[in-house]
Amino acid sequence: MDPKEIMANARLAIDTEINELTNLRNRLSDAFIKSVLTINESKGKLIVVGIGKSAHVANKIVATLNSTGTPSQFLHAAEAIHGDLGVVQKQDVVLCISYSGNSPEIVNLLPFLKEYSAALIGMTGNPESKLGKAADIVLNTHVDKEACPNKLAPTSSTTVQMALGDALAVCLMELKDFKDTDFAKFHPGGILGKNLTAKVEQFVSQNKPEVSPESGIKDVIISVSASKHGITVVIEKEEIVGVITDGDIRRMLMNQDDIKNVKAADIISRNPKTIDKNKLAKEAMQMLKQYNIGQLIVTDEGQYYGIIDIHTLLDEGIN
Repeated sequence: MDPKEIMANARLAIDTEINELTNLRNRLSDAFIKSVLTINESKGKLIVVGIGKSAHVANKIVATLNSTGTPSQFLHAAEAIHGDLGVVQKQDVVLCISYSGNSPEIVNLLPFLKEYSAALIGMTGNPESKLGKAADIVLNTHVDKEACPNKLAPTSSTTVQMALGDALAVCLMELKDFKDTDFAKFHPGGILGKNLTAKVEQFVSQNKPEVSPESGIKDVIISVSASKHGITVVIEKEEIVGVITDGDIRRMLMNQDDIKNVKAADIISRNPKTIDKNKLAKEAMQMLKQYNIGQLIVTDEGQYYGIIDIHTLLDEGIN
């Protein structure tokens, strides 16, 4: 197979799935609205049941729902009949996923799922299947064509299932008025969590360089060199009056022939950009980008607390 054929096959697979997603979008009905409202009004959690490829889809839907404010749990159809049905409580809503709607493991569960739950939603490609007939609400995931060249492997059908699961999650988020601050509660780890929750204080350098306005140039150079940030903070009576960077020192050296009497006050850059230690780290990054600078002075109730550096934030994935 030459490269052109490979590309053509890839595009055909994607086009097939796009067509099926368009069909799903056009097929949405009151059953979808009823499903969203039923899940939202439930006093319990959502139990998502599946087997085979539908089980993988179910796990993904559960993960999305849990992270967006709808408590959910996956139940494997094969394990359910051997004791795991105990997770289903009378106040729970069950979402059962089966493309055929006639998988033996699913069919065997249906009487128990209906009896033990508040409502049974069936997500199936065959509304006339046993699942379709048993469900209180049916979400139709029928596809005309799988993207698989043999028209057998679940491809278009699983894409449609996942898209419908995402649509449920998004609508439930809107109903719950779920904001980015709520999202942050469930994502404390990783890059996503850091950008949503990490505070400036977590990234402040332990090194805290400072000089006074009367400090001589030698002390200023030593402080800037030891800071690891190329900057020192000028403090007078415990107040921040400015900063001196290695750039300030270079400019002074270029313009002064005699530097022995130069003091910090002579080369200070006043009104430096500052940020409180309790602000979000992403706010610090926004300020650094906005003013095109490499460091911010961090304060604690207005007092000098430390320095935060753009490279530290970049290394930590803050954007």
